[in-house]
Amino acid sequence: MLKIEQELWDKGYNYIACIDEVGRGCLAGSLVTCAIIMPKGLLIEGVNDSKKLTPKKREELFSIITESAVAFGIGELDWTKVDEYNIKNATRLAMVQAVENLRDREERRIIPDYILVDAEKLNIAIPQSNLIHGDARCHGIAAASIVAKVTRDREMDEMDKLYPQYKFSKNKGYGTKDHIEALLEYGPCQIHRKSFIKKILDRNQQLSFL
Repeated sequence: MLKIEQELWDKGYNYIACIDEVGRGCLAGSLVTCAIIMPKGLLIEGVNDSKKLTPKKREELFSIITESAVAFGIGELDWTKVDEYNIKNATRLAMVQAVENLRDREERRIIPDYILVDAEKLNIAIPQSNLIHGDARCHGIAAASIVAKVTRDREMDEMDKLYPQYKFSKNKGYGTKDHIEALLEYGPCQIHRKSFIKKILDRNQQLSFL
């Protein structure tokens, strides 16, 4: 999984920022992105697309990744911004935000000289490559997906304490059967994305008249 980064290191790029997002398809909660610069040649065993890992494994790798990284940064747009900008634009904005938030252990800002990003093309004045299924092909993007996923999951665990009826600690805001049933029973809460739940609520309202 270091093939793509190695080709760039060989060309003289030192600070390669790898970027991924989590929460794109959720009905509730923020969209979270991570940009991360890993040391040259470092391959952490077990790093893979975050969706393929257990929560326990992600937590273990989160600590290893963040302690090993040259720098990392988090970008985040909340549910109101997702509704305002639409999910595609929100994803790109949050990814740029993550790059701008790149900091090393001494909290110094690090500006990458190349960017590898999962699927999206960013409006930023840094050379970039956009990789389809990057989190399965690129070690750095997989590492970024893990950091973003753990960061967002922890936030949703906190939201579960405020809104226990939706079981956010279990579904993390995704549209599971239990989540949709709770949404229809209790209605939306503050952190639901209005643009994402509109069809569900409209369809239920239509069915109630049948």
